[in-house]
Amino acid sequence: MSHAWEGFTSRHAVGDVLDGHVAKVVPFGAFIEVADGVHGLLVGSERPEAGSSVSVRIAEIDHDNQRLRLTAS
Repeated sequence: MSHAWEGFTSRHAVGDVLDGHVAKVVPFGAFIEVADGVHGLLVGSERPEAGSSVSVRIAEIDHDNQRLRLTAS
């Protein structure tokens, strides 16, 4: 496990609302950087613009694969 992931998951849980930065927009959603080295996938009909700031809620933490599923807050 990466140190960034371990630190992030020790401080945050499902339901937490975070401010993030849109790193990349893809056809099925957007990758949001919520901490240095930690990204999550925001899936939904609204696609934020790359480079913008967004507020997101942690919907799921997949520890085994080091993935976050995010929803709009």
